Amino acid sequence: CAGVLAAQVAPTLIEYQAITKAASKAKEGSTVAEVKSIFDKAAAIDDIKSISGKDLEVSKDGGNTVVAFAYTREIHMAGPAYLLLKYNGRSK
Repeated sequence: CAGVLAAQVAPTLIEYQAITKAASKAKEGSTVAEVKSIFDKAAAIDDIKSISGKDLEVSKDGGNTVVAFAYTREIHMAGPAYLLLKYNGRSK
């Protein structure tokens, strides 16, 4: 059972890492629209399906652009049981 669970969770962790990488790339944009566009292009390349540029929160922190995100993933276990994974992060 643990192996099946790990096999279902592993792709979501890989996608989370890709999202974090795309958010770090996106912070190089000078406007909010440009940040979201850069993220969407990176998401297309890395096959990110859980989140898009419109879901990002873009802000400034001391002159630096910060890109934050949060999303959930549900994994069906059996019958009415689901595993809910909540992911959040921000660019570095």
